[in-house]
Amino acid sequence: MLKSKYLPKSKYLTKKQKGVLEDLFSGSLTVQEVLEKWYVTRRTYFRWHAQEFFAAEFKRLMNLVHSESDLICARYSAQVAMKLVSLTVAEKDEIARKACMNVINHPSRKTKNLTVAKNLPTPEEEYPPLPPEVASRLLAALANEKDLPVLSR
Repeated sequence: MLKSKYLPKSKYLTKKQKGVLEDLFSGSLTVQEVLEKWYVTRRTYFRWHAQEFFAAEFKRLMNLVHSESDLICARYSAQVAMKLVSLTVAEKDEIARKACMNVINHPSRKTKNLTVAKNLPTPEEEYPPLPPEVASRLLAALANEKDLPVLSR
C-alpha cells in the first residue's frame, strides 16, 4: 500500500487535497468515505480533478499503484501458470476443460505467438530468386532423379 512518503511536499496542493489523495491511495477507504472524512463534496472533488497540480498528482499516484499491481502479477505469474496447467488434469472434467481453455486462450500467449509469427521471414524474403539457368538445371536434375541410385544412410 502507498504511504504518505509517496506524496511530495508540493506547495500547489492544499493540506486537504494532500490528505484526500493519501487516503484515496492507502486502500482502506472508499472514495465516498474519504470525501466524508475530509468534508469534501463530490462537486469539489470533481473540480479538483480539473486543476493541473491535483490532476497530475492523482495521475502519478494512479500510475504508481498500477506499477505495483503489475509487479505483483509479474512476480507470481510463473506460479499461477503452473497451478493453471496442473488443473488441466483435474478429476472434475469441467474444471480441467476450463483450465485447458484458459491455458490455450491466455492473452499473453496469443501476443507472443503473434509477435513470433510477424518476425518469421516469408519464403520470398528468405531466399533470393533463382536465375533462369540454375532453375532449368535443377528441374532437369529432378526430372532425371529416378535414374540416380538411392543412397542409404
